[in-house]
Amino acid sequence: MSAAHDIHAGHHHDGHGHHDDGPHSTFSGYMTGFILSIILTAIPFWLVMSDIITNRTTAVMVLGGFAVVQVLVHMVCFLHMNGKIEGGWTLLSTIFTIIFVAIGIAGTLWVMFHMNTNMMPEHTMPTAPAAQSAPATHTP
Repeated sequence: MSAAHDIHAGHHHDGHGHHDDGPHSTFSGYMTGFILSIILTAIPFWLVMSDIITNRTTAVMVLGGFAVVQVLVHMVCFLHMNGKIEGGWTLLSTIFTIIFVAIGIAGTLWVMFHMNTNMMPEHTMPTAPAAQSAPATHTP
């Protein structure tokens, strides 16, 4: 191959097998992820410690949202997940894993709820007969 072909192709063929589709780590990328992680940890901590959200369901939903965003930040900034690495197979396998885990968790919760509803005995207090529950009166 000629030097002109190497320049025209935009890269050198020096036999090292460099691929352009791998993750490229930069200090600014790590610092962005670090700062976002701190923010995404501090805000939920503040919300819980300050009793800003009083409704438990709302609190769980908000904290769960922050957790999902933080997982995405970690995957992009620290694990360098995107659709370009390894032809998108890494991202595709991650999506499959997330779906598989979600189905497993949803199925487990459904079975546990179903068993709790249908298998647990009723806890009712037995009623005493009327003759035993009336106080004894003594006539002189």
